[in-house]
Amino acid sequence: MTYAAALVGLEGLALVVGGLWILVLGVTGDPDDRQQAVTGGVTLMVLALLPLLAARGLLGRRSWSRGPAVITQIMALPVAYNLLQADSMAIPAGIALAATAVAALVLIVNGETTRALGIRGPGNAEDSDSGVRK
Repeated sequence: MTYAAALVGLEGLALVVGGLWILVLGVTGDPDDRQQAVTGGVTLMVLALLPLLAARGLLGRRSWSRGPAVITQIMALPVAYNLLQADSMAIPAGIALAATAVAALVLIVNGETTRALGIRGPGNAEDSDSGVRK
């Protein structure tokens, strides 16, 4: 679970760094549209909250954290695909993002992680009134 949290947190940090980079370039550089650059940078930094909170929840073994962590990985896969379609230096970034997203997904849905988070599968829920399994 620690590895899953580390990968999800790494993705969140990458979003923060990317957002700051776009924001700084938008403010100090000569972008085509300064407002769009600033908005893009701020948006990336806000989007970073989802994986960062999920990573913190995974470290704290909070069951709610699995959903945001999985959503983050599912959102990362199309981004990685688009990076892989580029004809530039973005291809290594796409490979790294795809590998990270797949590895994180495998770790997040792993049976041990599921048990550590206290998530029960269908048919394994206990009846809250009697403590008897349904």
